[in-house]
Amino acid sequence: MSTTEEENPQTLKLTRNTFFSSMISGAAAGLVCDFIFFPMDTIKTRLQSQPGFIKSGGFKKLYKGLGPVIAGSAPTASLFFVTYEGFKEVVQPHVPTRHHTFVHMGAACVGELVACLIRVPVEVLKQRRQALLANSNPAALGIRTLYRGYGSTLLRDLPFGFFQMPLWEYLKLCWKRRMQRDCTPFEGAVAGALSVTISAAITTPLDVIKTRIMLAHSAQKKVKIFMTMKEVYREKGVRGLFAGCLLRAVGFTAGGFIFFGIYEQSKYICSTYLFPSPSTESS
Repeated sequence: MSTTEEENPQTLKLTRNTFFSSMISGAAAGLVCDFIFFPMDTIKTRLQSQPGFIKSGGFKKLYKGLGPVIAGSAPTASLFFVTYEGFKEVVQPHVPTRHHTFVHMGAACVGELVACLIRVPVEVLKQRRQALLANSNPAALGIRTLYRGYGSTLLRDLPFGFFQMPLWEYLKLCWKRRMQRDCTPFEGAVAGALSVTISAAITTPLDVIKTRIMLAHSAQKKVKIFMTMKEVYREKGVRGLFAGCLLRAVGFTAGGFIFFGIYEQSKYICSTYLFPSPSTESS
């Protein structure tokens, strides 16, 4: 049998293993992280809402809206990482090592585009319930309202992923070169936390705009991103555009550490016990 024929099944198995590892690890990380940090996310949503923190519920019912998140967080995170890792698997071998950062940027953007198909309706339901808005029934809201904020969510999440994922990969690579070994799950979590902190702070204004659009009255047929940004700036200035920035950065730092820690640990368990590489099995 030729080398190519031997390699083909191994390559297919490796691709399949990457797919399932990413799916399981992403789901575990998304589910745990969203549950732990949900109250902090509720407070941030209420700080960014038009009526203000107190009128939107203050510190009451901090787990309001958890249902849609529990239902949507696992598939959303799975979709992102399956797309992200799959993109890298296909594209990276054909790109010189020095340009791999651009591959990571592209993979993150494609991953966000796909993940937002689930994330946006989940976020709409979650944030409307967090802000204690009366009309938060998916059937009553309709598809148009459930996908309101898709553009603004992409406007926030594409830059977020564009910074976060390449920075995470770069920090891990720097540590790997320094230590002359692969990063441990803990070290990967630290790199993830740092990359998330920077990305969260930079993209806060985009998050404020997205929140305002999602909380807009369902009777409003069109809510424009630029007009919403002008409205926030006119009401509260630069401070309004960065509402919840500290909370977002602190929450995302802790969340990033747990998220990437669980993701890395789950991937390690998957690759070691559930889906070992062909070379490991044959040895």
